[in-house]
Amino acid sequence: MNEERLLNDEWYFAKTVLDTEQPEDNAYQPVDLPHDWLIEDSTNLYENSIGWYKRRLDLDDLDKLYFLYFDGVYMDSQIFVNGIFVGEWKYGYSAFEFEITEALKMGSNEILVKVVHQAPNSRWYSGAGIYRNVSLKIREQSYIPTDGVYVSITENSHDEWHVQIETEAIIQGEATMTQQLFDGDELILSKTESTQSFHTTQKLIVHHPERWSLQHPYLYRLVTLLMIDGKVVDQVENRIGFRTVKLDPNYGFLLNGEKIKLNGVCEHHDLGALGAAFNPIALRRRLHILKDMGVNGIRTAHNMPAKELMHFADEMGFVVISEAFDMWERPKTTYDYARFFKEWYKKDVRSWVRRDRNHPSLILWSIGNEIYDTHVDERGQEITRKLLAEVRKHDPYENAKVTIGSNYMPWENAQKCADIVKIAGYNYAEKYYREHHEKYPDWVIYGSETASTVQSRGIYHFPYEQSVLSDDDQQCSSLGNSTTSWGAKSTEACITDDRDAPFSLGTFIWTGFDYIGEPTPYHTKNSYLGQIDTATFPKDSYYIYQSAWTDYKQKPMIHIFPYWDFNEGQIIDVRVASNAPKVELQCNGETIGTFDIDHEHGKQLVGWWKVPYKKGELKAIAYDEDGNIIATDVRRSFSDPASISLRPDKTRLQADGEDLIFIEISMKDKVGNPVENATNRVEVQVTGAGRLVGLDNGDSTDYDSFKGTSRRLFSGKLMAIIAAKLEPGDIHVEVSSEGLPTETITLQAVQPSQEIIGRSALLENQPKPIIMGQQHEIPARRIDLRSLSGRTFTKEQTEIEVVAEILPANASYQEVEWRVVTDAGIDTNIATIESNGKRAIIRALGDGDFRVRCTSKNGTDHVRLISELEFTAEGLGKAFKNPYEFISAGLYDDSEGEVSNGNERGIASSRDGMTKVGFHDIDFGNYGSNTITLPIFALTSNPYEIEIWEGKPQAEGSSLLASVIYQKESRWNVYQAETYTLAKRLKGITSIWFVFNDKVHLKGFKFATPNRTWSRNEVTEADQIYGDSYHPTEDAIRNIGNNVTISFDAFDFGKEGATQLVIAGHSPIDKNTIHVQFSGEQGKERRAIEFLQSDDFVIRTFHIEKITGKQKVEFIFLPGSKFDFQWFCFKK
Repeated sequence: MNEERLLNDEWYFAKTVLDTEQPEDNAYQPVDLPHDWLIEDSTNLYENSIGWYKRRLDLDDLDKLYFLYFDGVYMDSQIFVNGIFVGEWKYGYSAFEFEITEALKMGSNEILVKVVHQAPNSRWYSGAGIYRNVSLKIREQSYIPTDGVYVSITENSHDEWHVQIETEAIIQGEATMTQQLFDGDELILSKTESTQSFHTTQKLIVHHPERWSLQHPYLYRLVTLLMIDGKVVDQVENRIGFRTVKLDPNYGFLLNGEKIKLNGVCEHHDLGALGAAFNPIALRRRLHILKDMGVNGIRTAHNMPAKELMHFADEMGFVVISEAFDMWERPKTTYDYARFFKEWYKKDVRSWVRRDRNHPSLILWSIGNEIYDTHVDERGQEITRKLLAEVRKHDPYENAKVTIGSNYMPWENAQKCADIVKIAGYNYAEKYYREHHEKYPDWVIYGSETASTVQSRGIYHFPYEQSVLSDDDQQCSSLGNSTTSWGAKSTEACITDDRDAPFSLGTFIWTGFDYIGEPTPYHTKNSYLGQIDTATFPKDSYYIYQSAWTDYKQKPMIHIFPYWDFNEGQIIDVRVASNAPKVELQCNGETIGTFDIDHEHGKQLVGWWKVPYKKGELKAIAYDEDGNIIATDVRRSFSDPASISLRPDKTRLQADGEDLIFIEISMKDKVGNPVENATNRVEVQVTGAGRLVGLDNGDSTDYDSFKGTSRRLFSGKLMAIIAAKLEPGDIHVEVSSEGLPTETITLQAVQPSQEIIGRSALLENQPKPIIMGQQHEIPARRIDLRSLSGRTFTKEQTEIEVVAEILPANASYQEVEWRVVTDAGIDTNIATIESNGKRAIIRALGDGDFRVRCTSKNGTDHVRLISELEFTAEGLGKAFKNPYEFISAGLYDDSEGEVSNGNERGIASSRDGMTKVGFHDIDFGNYGSNTITLPIFALTSNPYEIEIWEGKPQAEGSSLLASVIYQKESRWNVYQAETYTLAKRLKGITSIWFVFNDKVHLKGFKFATPNRTWSRNEVTEADQIYGDSYHPTEDAIRNIGNNVTISFDAFDFGKEGATQLVIAGHSPIDKNTIHVQFSGEQGKERRAIEFLQSDDFVIRTFHIEKITGKQKVEFIFLPGSKFDFQWFCFKK
């Protein structure tokens, strides 16, 4: 009988640089499959390299057919057997196989797989290598080809179901094809037919089956038997489900006639610390976490998933949008699949559709995500039709419909592509739902990619009402106030936007889990976009979705955040999420408030209170409609870590080389409270029948290796992943941390019920260089701030001292830095700070609210800890912005149109329509400047028009200063500066506005510092003029008489100095003696010049004794003077 053997064992691996023909034999090392060679080095996750895999295959029978089957190899792979090229495969996500029979010989054979990784080839971390399973298929001369059974199920009337099975077969001899339907182990239907053809169609009729649903995903087994001369030579099993799916333009998604909202997530393929190397235990665990969140749909972004995901979705009750491509012919990165698309897409579509077309969880085939080709020109429509035809070729009965996910839906060409498939996925375009629903009434609309709020687990940037995308610590706030320019305004807005569109199928948020790569808004390691971090710890947003997507009558929940350990008196935004209709918040037993949650129609779905911090306990209580308590959550204040806590997700695993145990490592204080901001470094040692295969804390800024034995906790947690070996026995896990008692736990590896063939268990974590701090360290967990004189500045109190304390007191890193910032974390000009170690003097300069910020790098190169206290200044007057220092765009005072967070504390303008952004109270001084520099991140390399105004555009008294074009080669998430000259110099205190017609990110602006030294200086622009007799006109100061002084500040002659003075003037008398006084660090110096009579204004040059350095320049006219003064300049 035909058989399939797992072939993940006995492989050897070598890595070389590009263009290497062959590695040396001694370069190969034993390796386990699945394997991802890039995950080993977190500092070089996109290394250009070639991976070489080889294996010996011993055979004693060449009368059969042999096929090598690869679930996935990333990417651009070539297969050789005994030095003979047997095939290549370009795409890294689709499965493929090659017949290798002709290349084999009796005895020992060598399989060699060459895998080329050339970066950039993806917008996210892809991993590299044979990262999914490999198998050897051994077949008789008659066999059913891979994915050769196609099952289509339809419901007729009266709960009668027709199961049509189309089977392909290579047949030698008299053949029969049998279809057997099992309910569990019970055979309930069987049908046998003789066949001689390659293609056989059979039908089973089933009455009143158990239906497959999200709550009750009931599965049957369909076994297809190929028999030759009465002997079974091949057998294929498919698990099938009886369900009806209807995608209705007006009513959305109906499963078995029941309307259901799709509460979906988009998921990339990496598994955190395991990298891209597939592991079914890790994936199943992730799906359980998502199920608990209330997720019922998965979009496999943006590629074919592991086949196991489809099986798990069938079993667990998820529906799946299976996606194929992130690009077609137009590339997104230099070495991506666009290089191969034209030649290879048909092969990839065939592999993709044939493999997964029988799954009851499958509802949609997505042929692309955010495809450039769809909106550029008509070629996108041609490719759409071709891909649609290819999918239909292999799924003619439409077990799943075809869709496309697009962020180009406002564009006409993209709409034409959507009109071809009729099922339109919208990426971040909910605002077009209703317009397009009316315009295209036959379209089925859904959110193929939504949300894109960003958050770092356990990191909180206050206040909640201040949206902060970027901050000093390179983290995003888990309060829910970190939003991207393209994404939802909040988690709640994402939920309600889809909830309130009854015709929408549902939403697929970006993303369920964080993934490696795309670390918006920073340039760090992991994404911040998930509701669960890469270490699989839920973030606070997880519970907000859970509160909206689950039913309290089935499983009540409540979640309070943030943790409770801050500066005494600091105002803390406390939020409470629950699926219950009412919540209450208490602090130290006293009620702070209650909140009624309207999950059906409300916009605010989370309770929110501002609570001054004081030590003790926060308690949240959930009530049902009758006032009964149905759930509670508590957050308690805590002190420094006193002990290590180990919590495994199970205590036994199968000794099969594949099973995993996830151990949550955390800290407790001396009374047993969890220390939720602990950052302790721990060392993990595993001995016995297990091995350590991953350490992850979910911190995108932490580059310590996933494959090391030592890492810091992040926000109080670290995950250790323990894998099975192939022998049963005890597994001993020992976790140590500087200054704390060592903690141990014993786990068990038990004998699996079946013999393990084709799998090895060799690889385990090894000590690696430490990047984040040092080995024997005690990192700081918090900076405690105390104000010694209150937190309000007045005329009577313009100075306040603030003191910082590092916790724990014995932390290895005691250095701190101080700043005065706005709520957005941007430096403010209304106060100054003078620091001396852990003490700082704050001096208020103007009225307003600000924050004193104290930070620590905690043994690294970047800020890791932020601590703040709020202050208010009253009665001091207004402080003005300085245009000669960089003004962050996040400090804008006024706007019209849609303005959202830009990267690096900038702003982003609207993609649709005009955006105006204004900055008030800018003090340019008397001289001013007309040269402005704008750092801009544009999404494309196209030209962008920007208007720059003094005053609000089109308002009375405003003026257009410049209409400029910004155009540079776009670099993702990178600001590039351009400098422009305005129509006039801006002087005095005024405002400046920017007008955008397209979406760009503006980081801010800075004006060139005035440098009068070598410029022409108009006398009418003097900083000060005083005396007995003078008459200012538009272009000159005329009739200058007795005791007049004209003063100009801020000249810098440098070391080279000035030796000439040029004056444009008119002397109606024989001679005017002008005293030129220079006031600098060395005191005052005077130079006297004599300007002789002239009939009108003339330009004259005077040689003066060299003047150097920074000087104030004054022109002094003594009694008897009579002079008209127009302008002057200095020369070297």
